[in-house]
Amino acid sequence: MVLLILTMFSLIKAPISGVTVARLNHLRQSEKHHKFPNSLFGHALPNTQVRRVSILCSKLTPWEPTPLTYAPADEADPELLERTSNIFDTLTSQLPADSPTAASEKLARKTSDSSKEIGFLKWPLWILGPACLLATGMVPTLWLPISSIFLGPNIASLLSLVGLDCIFNLGATLFLLMAHSTTQPKDPTRAPKSTAPFSYQFWNMFASIIGYAVPLVLLFGSEKGFLQPQLSHISFLVLLGPYLLLLSVQILTELLTWHWQSPVWLVTPVVYEAYRVLQLMRGLKLSAELSAPAWVVHTIRGLVCWWVLILGLQLMRVAWFAGFSARSKQEQDKLKVEHSYT
Repeated sequence: MVLLILTMFSLIKAPISGVTVARLNHLRQSEKHHKFPNSLFGHALPNTQVRRVSILCSKLTPWEPTPLTYAPADEADPELLERTSNIFDTLTSQLPADSPTAASEKLARKTSDSSKEIGFLKWPLWILGPACLLATGMVPTLWLPISSIFLGPNIASLLSLVGLDCIFNLGATLFLLMAHSTTQPKDPTRAPKSTAPFSYQFWNMFASIIGYAVPLVLLFGSEKGFLQPQLSHISFLVLLGPYLLLLSVQILTELLTWHWQSPVWLVTPVVYEAYRVLQLMRGLKLSAELSAPAWVVHTIRGLVCWWVLILGLQLMRVAWFAGFSARSKQEQDKLKVEHSYT
């Protein structure tokens, strides 16, 4: 008992070593750094954990580039580009399928392919048609001598001249049929329907009626004695009978092409009027053989000038119609592209 009391007394009186003091100071400093005071104004605060919140800022500084965002238009699988020999074909294939440029290029490619196929199958008609027109119209008129077809003011000469014009009419009909065939597509349900404008029909009929009426009025004036010297009926038929007959055939052919809405309505008057000029020039040669009056010769010359003027107008109409059809085709293609794009 006495020993225990002495031991406790010695421990109380013994000085604290430096190591012990250093350890105590270290523990106090660590409590200050890692622990918050548990009391504020004498009240105990619970130990709570602070949750860190991240703040995102979408406003960029002026020197930072704007990030690019890629949003696919559809969820379809990506299509790989087809490798071609030309780099421009590869670049063209990168266009989206629904863009107007791609749609117009596809439509133009389809049209060109179909036209090439049809042109390759029908290319013999492009040679046979003009060859028929040349063989039946130009060769007899230019190389056949007048003495072989004209034997004087009689019925035989009239029939010979009418036969030459019938041969030309046969060749012109074949030419128009071949020209109509070249305009038809491979699918008969897509055959083009071309309607002649009313103004074109009116002026064509007006020119034909004037060319038909002038010789008849002069013949009537010769019969009544207004024009001297008079011209016999057989001489009049030899000079202007084939002309009036072929003009009637032309009017009938034009009416049929307008009724059938054939695209050859534009070239029909050109074919007949070009031959009519040669026909009237042949009448001028025959007037010298028949010793026709001066008023007959002047009438034939006036008819030649009239039909050359009408032929020039027809050619200008061909150029106008080519430009008109090109504009209308461009507008139709644009509407088709816009419709397919929408």
